[in-house]
Amino acid sequence: MSAINRIWTKRRTGGIHPSRNNGNAGAVAASGVRSALGEGRAQLSQPLIVIGQPGDKRTEGIQSALAKLALPPAVVVSYADVLQGEGALTRAAQALESPPLLRLESPGGSFQTEKALIALGAPDAAGEGDDTLHPLPDHPGSCPLSASSALRLPELPGVLHHPGQWFRGYCRLLAKLRREAETALPGATWLNDPKEIALMTDKRRTQEALTLAGVAVPRIIGGAAAPPTDYETLREAMAAEGIYRVFVKLASGSAASGVIAYQVNPVTGAEIAMTTIGVERYVTRPPVYYNSGKLKRYTESGEIAAIVNWLYKHGAHAEQWIAKRRAGGLASDIRQLVAGGKAGHAVVRASKTPVTNLHLRSQRMDADEAGLSTEVQEQVQRIALQTSAVFPYSFSMGIDVLVSEGAQRCYVTDVNPFGDLLYGVRHEGLTPYEWEMALLFGRSGGA
Repeated sequence: MSAINRIWTKRRTGGIHPSRNNGNAGAVAASGVRSALGEGRAQLSQPLIVIGQPGDKRTEGIQSALAKLALPPAVVVSYADVLQGEGALTRAAQALESPPLLRLESPGGSFQTEKALIALGAPDAAGEGDDTLHPLPDHPGSCPLSASSALRLPELPGVLHHPGQWFRGYCRLLAKLRREAETALPGATWLNDPKEIALMTDKRRTQEALTLAGVAVPRIIGGAAAPPTDYETLREAMAAEGIYRVFVKLASGSAASGVIAYQVNPVTGAEIAMTTIGVERYVTRPPVYYNSGKLKRYTESGEIAAIVNWLYKHGAHAEQWIAKRRAGGLASDIRQLVAGGKAGHAVVRASKTPVTNLHLRSQRMDADEAGLSTEVQEQVQRIALQTSAVFPYSFSMGIDVLVSEGAQRCYVTDVNPFGDLLYGVRHEGLTPYEWEMALLFGRSGGA
């Protein structure tokens, strides 16, 4: 049974169904998998459409993988095209001879795309108010920009421009693409369903879904019923639960952007916050928050409160800070790639700080270098596969797994629908993209 066939078997028998709460929006996934894959395997001639940023490392990595496997190149549809209006997918599919596979890549890497998504998330975005895929559609957001103001935003390196509004715009785009595929591309198959991409991109709802499925995650501060909404309610929840070290994360953040490692001394009340967030303050206008690309240390309560409040205005998630297993004297965790129901590439990320993201120049190691026993590696793979089962309409994802110091227990800290851009690591002799394409099309790793 091929990887896709295993996924479809799982989809038919249970799990999250995109059709719920969205009319018949899941019909594309259901009918598409059956018709496109026949006996359960993508045909070698079946076309692949990739929605991404043409020429970036992701789309080029996929094209290189397909070439190595002697498969036809993917048709790349740019985010610029799909944001300009209706029909970009339909036009791309017109020359294809069979229903395509559809793969969404990260929208990052282009400021023009970022501005367009913020504009799409505006309250006055013309005719684009479909929030059906937004995990928290009623969240008010923070001082939303008009669509025209969003399109006039200047490109300032590192500045975090309205992340909550960006996420709303992204969810609206996902809904539009899903709707277009359903109506204009019968038989098309999403490799990662847009609804599940929206869910994975929101850390609040991801951790809640994993908790409900019995996957071990760090304790959610306040729980799903009463999450904090600002600095004061975060402090109150921490005190009530007897937890004095937490991570506060921008709900839609990635690459360590909008992450705070925050701790309070329960006796003295002294605070320390370590974060990539920097602040530019002005006399006559609001402060500007930006990703500094390195960890900054804050100890003054007013500064910490301002940053935490800003995060919560744009959507934030707080979880217990669990001490990470040490590797070579460094705090470490693991990015585990899962595709087609299989655990593949794994990268250990190690840092002198509590934040291990590779974007902060953390050290990368393989499992043996990090001293992970076979038993621990198997635990990491098991919890990653358990996590992937929570998203049965998604072919691949990168799962961040924390192994606790001492008890060596595994916890999932993040699920990334675009978490396969991993450098310098191979599994079964293949790069991540080669391995995924080989699984998808039933190839063994060569032409």
